[in-house]
Amino acid sequence: MEGKKLSIAQGRALVTGGAGFIGSHLCERLLNDGYDVLCVDNYYSSTKDNIGHLLDNPRFEVIRHDVTFPLYVEVDEIYHLACPASPIHYQRDPVQTTKTAVHGSINMLGLAKRTGAKILLTSTSEVYGDPLVHPQTEDYWGNVNPIGPRACYDEGKRAAETLFFDYQRQHDLKIKVVRLFNTYGPRMHPHDGRVVSNFVVSALNGKPLTVYGQGEQTRSFCYVSDLIDGLIAMMRSDDSVIGPINLGNPGEFTIGELANMVIEMTGTDSGIEYLPLPQDDPIRRQPDITRAKTTLGWEPTIALREGLNTTIEYFRANI
Repeated sequence: MEGKKLSIAQGRALVTGGAGFIGSHLCERLLNDGYDVLCVDNYYSSTKDNIGHLLDNPRFEVIRHDVTFPLYVEVDEIYHLACPASPIHYQRDPVQTTKTAVHGSINMLGLAKRTGAKILLTSTSEVYGDPLVHPQTEDYWGNVNPIGPRACYDEGKRAAETLFFDYQRQHDLKIKVVRLFNTYGPRMHPHDGRVVSNFVVSALNGKPLTVYGQGEQTRSFCYVSDLIDGLIAMMRSDDSVIGPINLGNPGEFTIGELANMVIEMTGTDSGIEYLPLPQDDPIRRQPDITRAKTTLGWEPTIALREGLNTTIEYFRANI
């Protein structure tokens, strides 16, 4: 009897934080590219709903696991995303946030060392703190308050970067480090405290949009599909390319501009409510992506209005 022809996977990819907003999109992309994908998540700030549509795929596997404990699996590539990334989530249990960033990185680096896997860390623009250099380049060391309420995340990710580069120097690991700037799109948690989801959910519910300060602080917003393209390009780059590399959209908008855009696009009659700025909230944030363009051939293509339209429609159907 002629047997069923077997298809060979491109490789075995592990995605920590794979049920999160960005992680679920990454799992989906890797499956579409022919990988066997192992999604690891403890659902602290994510939801199974994000990956529900992937569960029937025979190349997709899910493990409920906290990365602060070791994991013993066989993989070729590790995308290490696991860590609560919004202030509401990472400030809920700041000690655990730091443990996730530090112990989680040690455990995933140990896995990479044992298996010989290539490992990518999603670090963050928060390593720049409230920057004194604008736009932010990768060689800027940052302006971070090490004892403030955001430090569990900011310093946790800075320590994670340290660990990655020390493992590379000491054990010759194949590492990749990227620094993600504000990312948005479908599957964002509706109550994660991030500005895009906050504004869209408030507008769709007819509630005032909360703006801190006078709304003059700036952010740069990268649509999730562009960000995923950047992660894939980084992982597939030559082993000599280790980073750090900024991934984000260099378009700079004030928070006030974003609020007015969301009000207009949702057609709401919501107003704007102004509250004091939170401690250590960055005043300006914009990535310099020269290194990503020259090294990876990557730059975002989705304009803010286009991405917001898709994001608004997602929330309109899901809240």
